[in-house]
Amino acid sequence: MSERSLVSVVDDDESVRESLPDLLRQLGFAAQAFSSAEAFLASEAISETRCLILDIAMPGMSGPDLQQELTRRRQEIPIVFITAHEDGTIRPRLLARGAVECLFKPFSETALLDALNAALRMR
Repeated sequence: MSERSLVSVVDDDESVRESLPDLLRQLGFAAQAFSSAEAFLASEAISETRCLILDIAMPGMSGPDLQQELTRRRQEIPIVFITAHEDGTIRPRLLARGAVECLFKPFSETALLDALNAALRMR
């Protein structure tokens, strides 16, 4: 059996941190959740993460700020952004900066799986 790809979730919303990793495990991925961008950066999961599901708006370092910091550190992790704030201008901006996808909460399991598969094909 092959090793399951690690998908890290960074979201300040506790309900997302509890439910999304469970869904990811049901879909066959390994999953780890972090409450902040800073917690993810301080973890050893960076080097093992094959895809990052990242909330846009968080206290402290935002999702786009974390994306920029990972680029600065030369950590090429495909990112799927998630947000509860639907704004027609944010998705094109994030995709232009290299994100794989930007999903608006609540998103379907199919949309999430499509985004994850696209991200993992990039690695």
